[in-house]
Amino acid sequence: MKNRIRIFTGNSNRPLAEKISGYLDVELGKAEVRSFSDGEIFVDIQESVRGMEIYVVQSICTPGNDNLMELLIMLDALKRASAQSITAVIPYYGYARQDRKVAPRTPITAKLVADLIEVAGATRVVCMDLHAGQIQGFFNIPVDNLYATPVLLKYIENKFTDDVVVVSPDAGGVERARAFAKRLHAGLAIIDKRRPAPNVSEVMNVIGDVEGKSAIILDDMIDTAGTVTQATGALKEHGADKIYACCTHAVLSGPAIERLEKSVITEVVVTDTIPERAEVKSEKLKYLCVAPLLGEAIKRIHFGESVSSLFV
Repeated sequence: MKNRIRIFTGNSNRPLAEKISGYLDVELGKAEVRSFSDGEIFVDIQESVRGMEIYVVQSICTPGNDNLMELLIMLDALKRASAQSITAVIPYYGYARQDRKVAPRTPITAKLVADLIEVAGATRVVCMDLHAGQIQGFFNIPVDNLYATPVLLKYIENKFTDDVVVVSPDAGGVERARAFAKRLHAGLAIIDKRRPAPNVSEVMNVIGDVEGKSAIILDDMIDTAGTVTQATGALKEHGADKIYACCTHAVLSGPAIERLEKSVITEVVVTDTIPERAEVKSEKLKYLCVAPLLGEAIKRIHFGESVSSLFV
């Protein structure tokens, strides 16, 4: 495998790429990815990739536009360098929240980004916990949508031994929460909310029994933390004992940290699909590493083995 594959990364999540390389015992590929003084992205692949199986690890996280362009330009460079195959490993797929037209004259950015990645040269895509499963259908190339569930479950099972209920913060996350609750042999609750404007949520009701239990709010991402903190208030009103939050992608923009610090949430469990940043430090945040999961998926893709069996 060492002689056939190469792993490259841009600047969005180099620590994760290094851990994936360490798991696979494959040296990280040599590439210079920087910006010109006017902000344009410059990429120089500094080793031969002709006939190689390439994996480019790049999260489309903040700064989203720069990291997306880095990914696209790296894909183009590798395609033009005659790589045999190019897999875009995108732990956090940015622009995924606009996955359908919710109003007249609005874009579907998840599809636009899919088209860009495909045209740039990717022959396969590996993502983690896509915001909406239908995004897989936006590509005309194979897509492996991995789940952080095994990593999160292992931590929760070792930490919580008391009466637990898994809470979906909205109707859209019920399927995810139900699967999670089933594996934990825990109860399920749903927050009924309405969102009057983007990044603004209003909790309306709690469906399910949370009284006296440890509630785990489960979502794919925490952005401004408005949803999770308002859900916390509703759960407390309905008698929840301790409240935890659990998500795959720690976007944590705007007032997120301030809101989490002021909330009664005991702990916020996230993964490193988005790297930990100095400006979003909090003692409540617990980062879990998904590099072994991504590394194992890459190994199985290389050897033509089942990826879905990782989540059985």
